[in-house]
Amino acid sequence: MTTSKSAAYDYLIKLLLIGDSGVGKSCLLLRFSDDSFTPSFITTIGIDFKIRTIELDGKRIKLQIWDTAGQERFRTITTAYYRGAMGILLVYDVTDERSFNSILLSHPAYLLEVNIRNWFSNIEQHASEGVNKILIGNKCDWLEKKVIAKEQGQLLADEFGIKFLETSAKANTNVEEAFFTLARDIKKRLIDNHSQDPQPRNRLDLDPNGQKAGQGTGCCK
Repeated sequence: MTTSKSAAYDYLIKLLLIGDSGVGKSCLLLRFSDDSFTPSFITTIGIDFKIRTIELDGKRIKLQIWDTAGQERFRTITTAYYRGAMGILLVYDVTDERSFNSILLSHPAYLLEVNIRNWFSNIEQHASEGVNKILIGNKCDWLEKKVIAKEQGQLLADEFGIKFLETSAKANTNVEEAFFTLARDIKKRLIDNHSQDPQPRNRLDLDPNGQKAGQGTGCCK
C-alpha cells in the first residue's frame, strides 16, 4: 500500500484513556502528545482529546486520543465514546489504593479489592467487541508513597488477558511504550487485516466501529 503525497498519515487510530479522577490520565496524555508535564491538578470536564502522529513499522499513524473525566457525574457522557475507541488504556494510581481497589480479589500473596474491574466491566458493556486494552499503573516514580505493587497490577492484567505497564508522566517512564504498544497491537489486529484487501488504497481510515471508511461504497480517503 502506497501513501499519496497529499496524505498526512497512513492510518487513523482512536484511543481512549479511562480510570478514576486524579490517576494522571491527562498528565499521561500531555506527556505523550506535547512532551510536557504540569504538577497542577485540573479535573477534566467531560471529554478532552489530543492528536499525535507517530511512525510505526514504516507507516505514519495518526493517534486521536480521548481523555475522559473519571467522576461519576460524567459517566453518561464518557461512555458514549467507548464504542468509538479502537484501543483503551485503563489507568490507576499506584499511590492510591482506591483507584485500584473495590471488589475483593483473593490470591496467595494478596488480599485486595479491585476498582479497575468496574472500568473493565464498562468496556465490556459499552466498547466494540475485541477492542484492544492495556492496564497502566501510573505515578510509579513516587516510590515512598507507592501502595500497589507491580506484581498486583501484573496479576490483574494476566487475569484480564491484557498487557501491563507501570508509567510515570512526571519522570517520562514508559509513556511512549504504553501508547506505542497499544497502537502496534491495534495495527496487528485490524489494520494489517485490511491491508490484505486486494483493492489498493492510498490511505486507510477507520470509522468509530473499526470499519473501513466508506465501507460498502468502495471509496476511500
